[in-house]
Amino acid sequence: MSTDGLSVDEGIRTLLLLMPRMVGRVKRHKVPAELQSLALAPRHLSLLAYLLFDGAMTVNELAARLEVAPTTVSLMVGELSRKGVLERREDDADRRRTIVSIPERRQGAIHEWLGRGAQAWRQALEPLTPEQRRMFVETLLAYEQALSED
Repeated sequence: MSTDGLSVDEGIRTLLLLMPRMVGRVKRHKVPAELQSLALAPRHLSLLAYLLFDGAMTVNELAARLEVAPTTVSLMVGELSRKGVLERREDDADRRRTIVSIPERRQGAIHEWLGRGAQAWRQALEPLTPEQRRMFVETLLAYEQALSED
């Protein structure tokens, strides 16, 4: 690929070849044995990633970040808590709020599962300027939005 730019069609051709390879490589990252029996679904990945990389947070904070209703997050948290993947506790400052976290005994396996992808993104994004990173992320978001318009 030349460094002097791409036409839209060249970019499309390159990405149409690249995306299936990327998805295939991501799918090859096996769920650690410790987590395999828990039947974790793709919808759990983003929730677990936020908790792993940003630490404990409330159901409402998770819902805002995931862009879903708090009831949806509450259902997922309940399901994952019953499986021992998450812990819930009351917020000492406000007993109406629930703080959600990954128990220490699960953090290693979840990091093993999600950490490689995070490291690959870090490697790809660090050389870019903040403006280039924003453009890249906004481009992926626009692509996702265009796919959902069917």
